[in-house]
Amino acid sequence: MARNEEKAQSMLYRFREAQAAELGLGTRADRRPRMASACKSLRDCERWRGEILREISRKVSKIQDAGLTDYEVRDLNDEINKLMREKRHWENQIVALGGANYRRNVSMLDDDGKEVPGTKGYKYFGRAKDLPGVRELFQSRKNEEEEENKTLTYYKKFLNQGPAYYGDLDENDGKLLEVEKQAEDEEWEEAFTTIKEALGLPEDTSTPPISRSKPSPSDPSPPSNATDNPAFAQAQAAASYISFLDTENLLPPKMPSRTEMEGVLLELKKKALVEEYFGNDQPMAT
Repeated sequence: MARNEEKAQSMLYRFREAQAAELGLGTRADRRPRMASACKSLRDCERWRGEILREISRKVSKIQDAGLTDYEVRDLNDEINKLMREKRHWENQIVALGGANYRRNVSMLDDDGKEVPGTKGYKYFGRAKDLPGVRELFQSRKNEEEEENKTLTYYKKFLNQGPAYYGDLDENDGKLLEVEKQAEDEEWEEAFTTIKEALGLPEDTSTPPISRSKPSPSDPSPPSNATDNPAFAQAQAAASYISFLDTENLLPPKMPSRTEMEGVLLELKKKALVEEYFGNDQPMAT
């Protein structure tokens, strides 16, 4: 009868051992634990993680086979996802034991360099991407991303337009105020004509002037050139109707220009870089 050492060296024994390792089988002492948290050895955790990676690699290569049926492809894809979940458990246990962190966020990219849909949960590998229903899912996700990119591109041209885009500088040249004044005079004339006809007043009755507000003594002095700050006249007109507010309270706030904002942001970035490299020990100005 052959001894155990001779059995271990036989070709049949080594073939059975390699076949069992490929199928994920083995002796009871050499079998991978079902719970990753039950393993307290960092070296064993690294070993089981490597074994799972080899199983995933074999199954990913197998799922590329064109001779597989759709049912076999689905089963293989399910097995790969199950192994991926098990791999994450072992990686968490490795981190808990003080080992390397393999859970880096590395997104799966397609041929165009974009993130593949479905990579944050259930994943599709090889021929599984061409299964009925899965292909439509990928196409719909791609169409949604293209529509979102078009929408974002369309609205980007409305960003960072400055105060001129919102009409805050329309009254600076005084032309808009002059047009509004002419429109007020025309409406005043039309309204007085209607009242004159309703009351039966003589045709030669002159139209009374519009009662426009005048600056009160308590108001701040207007600028030397009224066209330079037409908003001041509007603030005075509004203050004449609102007794508890002064002209200064009704003046529009001064909006910084885009150049001024860029300068402020540049100074903040410089200050942040100086604090990052020098800390509290600021360099002496020379």
